[in-house]
Amino acid sequence: MKVSISSERGPKGDHTINSRASILPPGHNCLTRRSAIKAVLASAGAAAFWSPAEGGTTKPKPDPRKGSPKRYDMKKSINQWAFPYPRKMNLKECLKLARDAGFEGIELNYDLENDLSPRSGTKDYHEIRRLADKIGIRISGLCSFLFWPYPLTSNDADNRTKGMELAGKIAQAAHDLGVENVLVVPGAVHVPWRDDYEPVPNDVCDRRAREAVRKLARQAEKLKVCLNVENIFFNGYLMTPMEMNDFVDSFRSEYVKIHFDTGNISMFQHPEHWVPLMGKRIKNIHFKEFSKKIKDYSLETFRPLLDGTTNWPAVMEELDKVGYRGYVTFEYFHPYLYYPEALVYQTSDSLDRILGRIS
Repeated sequence: MKVSISSERGPKGDHTINSRASILPPGHNCLTRRSAIKAVLASAGAAAFWSPAEGGTTKPKPDPRKGSPKRYDMKKSINQWAFPYPRKMNLKECLKLARDAGFEGIELNYDLENDLSPRSGTKDYHEIRRLADKIGIRISGLCSFLFWPYPLTSNDADNRTKGMELAGKIAQAAHDLGVENVLVVPGAVHVPWRDDYEPVPNDVCDRRAREAVRKLARQAEKLKVCLNVENIFFNGYLMTPMEMNDFVDSFRSEYVKIHFDTGNISMFQHPEHWVPLMGKRIKNIHFKEFSKKIKDYSLETFRPLLDGTTNWPAVMEELDKVGYRGYVTFEYFHPYLYYPEALVYQTSDSLDRILGRIS
């Protein structure tokens, strides 16, 4: 770069620098020859990172050590089980914390005695929805542990009846909340974490599960709520993506889809292999981190996001290929004993890196 520097008297009699490539620092009316050359060299160095196509802004290359170089158009969500609710935080505090941490949505849980439960009704749910809207966060879906004490395929007829009743109440709550996603566990051959569940033969489990979901689907169609069937490797049912597809497709309903959980099949399988086979059937997702290094095969195998063995770049690429653009919801069952906000903020940061929002 050739630099021509001369000193001229300006219109007010002051001296200025005239240069084909000179740069005047703010607050200076003149430059020495040395400072002018330094300024020119600095501008030449900056030009290496200067992109006229981007309006003259500096944009460093993405660093794959920091996050995904590719940005994915999906929405961040977190399940309420990651919060110390209701022992240390109420519902309003959970909603606000999720919003403040940068989540677009939160998945709420239906139980027997708290804000979302048989104790609440339409008026209560409308108030919760107004609260979420006021805070500025969406409710990405409803989830429940009640499918385990009251399985839809239990050998105990009373438990099956109770399970159907609760599943119907969950769907109604979703409708009243203006939520379209309801997670459904259709059945279980075995429930290894309970000692009160009698194993169910595979064919009996399949028959009962199909009967149950068929009845629930009729209600869901009226309520315009989507029943999303979750894959649970531990329950011995719907163990492959082909079985899951066959089950969901059998209802021929736009209100019966799949809630894919990345961790629930990671003991022996890989989530990135399931995604392309299930494709557009996927309506909602749990991002559950799993560690193949832990061999006790319990809920302890699930870890904070990125503290496991899941191949997140491969999972994201497959989700992108099938056109998934919905919520990705972190699910975890162990709120931190001390300073529980840390887990929520750490998860938000991890999701930003997985989604390519930090690179």
